[in-house]
Amino acid sequence: MSLKRMPWIIFCLLLLCAWHAPAVGPGPGPAKGQSTGWPIPRFESLASNDVFLRAGPGFQYPILWDYHRYDLPVEVIGEFNVWRHVLTPDGATGWVDEVLLHSLRSFIVTGQRHVLRAAPRSTSAPVAYLEKGVIGIIRSCSNRLDWCRVRVAHHNGWLRRQDFWGAFKGEVIK
Repeated sequence: MSLKRMPWIIFCLLLLCAWHAPAVGPGPGPAKGQSTGWPIPRFESLASNDVFLRAGPGFQYPILWDYHRYDLPVEVIGEFNVWRHVLTPDGATGWVDEVLLHSLRSFIVTGQRHVLRAAPRSTSAPVAYLEKGVIGIIRSCSNRLDWCRVRVAHHNGWLRRQDFWGAFKGEVIK
């Protein structure tokens, strides 16, 4: 292998490693964003049906992905001026202009089919069955329960925190 190819191979390996999503962090962090002063990391959601995820914080950077999922939750992991460094549910990271995000707390169902319950108990009556990829709104979460009150379409109910991506373990959402 020639030494001229080594930087290219290292770059490709680093790029491949970046596509594996890390576990959700421990919660809204002690760090504060440089631009907003809000906690880093934190969850927000896409405020448009057409959002470009860019390689860097600026329009001059190439588009990595084009998301068409309004209210898709993203984890904000950094800030630079009006740009937010985000982690998406599929593990991609990139930069999004702040105007394309809003603070509405949403979630996306992960894994297999899960049951939306009428109360925060496994034995409670089912309200709806949620397939992987369904997006909903988090109404509230307590640090004392492993359940969050959510809304999906016109259905309100309770979903176990482990069944979705969009909230930190033990995070209180009001």
